[in-house]
Amino acid sequence: MGAGLGRIADGLDRINRSVGAVVMWLTLAMVLLQFAVVLLRYVFGISSIFVNEGVLYLHATIFMLGAGYTLLVQGHVRVDIFYANLTPRRRAMVDLFGHLFLLAPSLVILLYWSWPMVTRSWAILEGPISVGGIPASFLLKSLVPAFCVLLLIQGASATIRDLIRLSEPDDAA
Repeated sequence: MGAGLGRIADGLDRINRSVGAVVMWLTLAMVLLQFAVVLLRYVFGISSIFVNEGVLYLHATIFMLGAGYTLLVQGHVRVDIFYANLTPRRRAMVDLFGHLFLLAPSLVILLYWSWPMVTRSWAILEGPISVGGIPASFLLKSLVPAFCVLLLIQGASATIRDLIRLSEPDDAA
């Protein structure tokens, strides 16, 4: 049973690994675009709201789409005053509680409440944040449900792995 569940978790992990690989390249694109903004402004005296918003859009995309990958590689901030001293089995219990009773419900609520905003934005193809900006606020708002879905996928994978750890004997955990 653990091997079958492990394969399911591996499949879920592949989704966020793929998204993470894209986000890593977007990070480079954001740094290069920001460099271009600074170069254009301070060397050539050229300023563009459209290009500045490009940095904003990339930054939002990196954070929102990269959250699931960050959970996969356990890169989120963790206060481990007590957690570090727990056995692997107890850690699995703490993680399972967090995934099932904190992460999943908050993401489902955020997804539920953000969905009308996103659908309204798509219905009118909501325009730029600022005059002269990128005419695609609807894409920016779509990052919220994408964030929720990617984190829920990674939370499901982590929950499966927690259950596998809890089903193993104490000496294997």
